[in-house]
Amino acid sequence: MISDIDCLKVGQSAPNFSATAVYDQEFIPVKLTEYLGKYVILFFYPLDFTFVCPTEIIAFSDQYERFSSVNTEILGISVDSEYSHLAWIQTDRSSGGIGELKYPLVSDLKKTISKAYNVLNSDGVALRGLFIIDKEGIIQHSTINNLAFGRSVDETYRILQAIQYVQANPDEVCPADWQPGEKTMIPDPVKSKEYFTAI
Repeated sequence: MISDIDCLKVGQSAPNFSATAVYDQEFIPVKLTEYLGKYVILFFYPLDFTFVCPTEIIAFSDQYERFSSVNTEILGISVDSEYSHLAWIQTDRSSGGIGELKYPLVSDLKKTISKAYNVLNSDGVALRGLFIIDKEGIIQHSTINNLAFGRSVDETYRILQAIQYVQANPDEVCPADWQPGEKTMIPDPVKSKEYFTAI
């Protein structure tokens, strides 16, 4: 873990953690380093049994296979206990619950993970922080929303694909709104002009 959490930036190693999570109606141990070799979508949300949070959590679960197909795992984290997570999962969506999920929900009851990722607010809950960690354990993308508005799963997937593309093609870069199959750029004063002449 880095010494000064306020300086956590993309390009740095993701702070490791060990915690208890709920997955498939069971409590399981989760350690971030066990995901090395895969990409990880690590997202924080404020609290269980709230309003915006279930929309994000369910949306990531509904699209889990799309992420899994590109060697990516998803982890959701809040400052609730694993028992609260379990109760929320066991509550039907029509009754304010989230139902079965396809990825683990991690408990950060002691708030050490939220602090390490610098997303803990003054009220003691996590802001909507999202981190894309590559298969080497390096943070490649981060975004933090305030509490009142949710994130886009589709945009998260688009950014993940761009990260994977440039890592597989280190001589290229992806322009704004790039989608797989679209033209990329060569980061060179002369060669980059080829992109603009083609659009």
